Amino acid sequence: MIKVLNVAEKPSVAKSVATILSRNQLRVREGRSRYNKIFEFNYSINGQQCHMLVTSVTGHLMEVDFEDRFRKWHSCDPADLYTAPVRKHVPEDKLDIKRTLEEEARKCHWLVLWLDCDREGENIAFEMMEVCKGVNRNLTIRRARFSALIEGSFLRPSLFLLRDELVSS
Repeated sequence: MIKVLNVAEKPSVAKSVATILSRNQLRVREGRSRYNKIFEFNYSINGQQCHMLVTSVTGHLMEVDFEDRFRKWHSCDPADLYTAPVRKHVPEDKLDIKRTLEEEARKCHWLVLWLDCDREGENIAFEMMEVCKGVNRNLTIRRARFSALIEGSFLRPSLFLLRDELVSS
């Protein structure tokens, strides 16, 4: 059975996706972050039996900041900031979400991203892919396409999974 980690942009979307796809036949467990639960149920995608795990982030998982030596107001000439190196990292308040994603991604075959189809959603998608692929390089990544979180808008699985398709506009 294929294990599928589904990750939504926010907890309310994860709950709606899980409730609709499972027809409210799901199990709920706690993740490391008390706000980001994990919903579990069995599902069929194109005739393939899957064990679905649905969880979420809370917007961006990572932030970009200057290296420490450039972070204090009087540490450098402000003009130096135009060429100063930056680092991308998971802030302290999102580490529990990152750990949940890592733990679940290790055990899964697929990663399905349930994000808005815009530039912000795409940026968040790359953050999730970086974290999950960091612990499981063999993950197959898919992007869910949906227009509304109502039953019928994405129930046919062959229509809602896009292969490595990311927003280009």
